[in-house]
Amino acid sequence: MDLQKRPEQPAPTASAPAPADLRASDADRDRIADILREALAEGRIDADEHAERIDGVYRAKTVGELEPLVRDLPGAHTSRPSVAAPAPDQPAPGTIPPLPGENLVAVFSSTTRRGRWRVGRRTHAYAVFGSVEIDLSEAIFEYPQVYIKAVSVFGSVDIRVPENISLRGSGGGILGSFEVDAMDAPEPDAPVVYVDGAAVLGSIEARPKRGRIVAKIEKHLRKHFG
Repeated sequence: MDLQKRPEQPAPTASAPAPADLRASDADRDRIADILREALAEGRIDADEHAERIDGVYRAKTVGELEPLVRDLPGAHTSRPSVAAPAPDQPAPGTIPPLPGENLVAVFSSTTRRGRWRVGRRTHAYAVFGSVEIDLSEAIFEYPQVYIKAVSVFGSVDIRVPENISLRGSGGGILGSFEVDAMDAPEPDAPVVYVDGAAVLGSIEARPKRGRIVAKIEKHLRKHFG
């Protein structure tokens, strides 16, 4: 009888998919579309070819289907941006002014800020027996760090942000709820939205708005800080 203990063989695992077989993300499609747009502006491709390739971008399901669309263009061979580090939990000292650039107040009423608007460094929102909605999904971010102070008393403050920024929260509720879906942006230069405050018998909520992204984040930030 063989009494020697034999090592257990590991269970077979599924092999990881090749990079070309990975499902294409919205960011992957946007990167290819940007390369095609620049190629059209430089005269490397004509309008008909641009339209044909753009149609291929939005029909592609994998990264491998996207790459051939720009294989003959110079932008396809530039290095991709590095992965962003996690955003800090608090704004950097001195970056947020002590006074708000905008106050949103709802007392027995409702106030909404949405659409194409320029976000200041500091915004205050007060909901007293009312509701405040702040929608940043189409806003223009000119600063790398944005601070929102929210106070809700028997009311609600609802904050929506695009999916390609970082979001942080620090606050609490007193017989109320304070909920911030923290997330990190995929791009190193993406802005960070900080939500702080308190909910007293009310609610404060901040989360991403699905399908919404801020286009050309770096362009807006470099304009003021580059």
